[in-house]
Amino acid sequence: MFDLSLPWWEFIVRGVIVYCALLVLVRMSGKRTVGQFTPFDLLVVMLLSEAVSNSLSGGDDSIGGGLLIACTLIALNISLGFVSSRSKRLATIIDGESVLLGRDGRLYHDVLKKNRIAESDVEQALREADVELADARCIFLEADGSITVLEQKGG
Repeated sequence: MFDLSLPWWEFIVRGVIVYCALLVLVRMSGKRTVGQFTPFDLLVVMLLSEAVSNSLSGGDDSIGGGLLIACTLIALNISLGFVSSRSKRLATIIDGESVLLGRDGRLYHDVLKKNRIAESDVEQALREADVELADARCIFLEADGSITVLEQKGG
């Protein structure tokens, strides 16, 4: 239960490799995957965690190994947050940037397609902001996957 079947440092190396690989995969999947979980997205996250569990533990079922991996993942997450809060360039690489989806009542359909945003998602954001498309000054896809609508003044 407490005996590690692998050297302690291997748990840390495994944690770093899996964390970095998943970070890249999640960033490649797009902003909407991160911002709004559908039941399918939740299923993917659950399956991802199961898929990488053996990669993290190397078959070790010890409490110490599990805690070492958990501490490694949390330390990586804190470190990445610390570094990205001090480096705009790194923050942009990790978190992404907002994308203009439309302006002055007009949607940019090519940008919607490129970012895999359904027009219905924009319509929902417009309803939530209580703004008609014709009255929208700017519509942004934020780095966190949410959609922000700015209303024209006097609109």
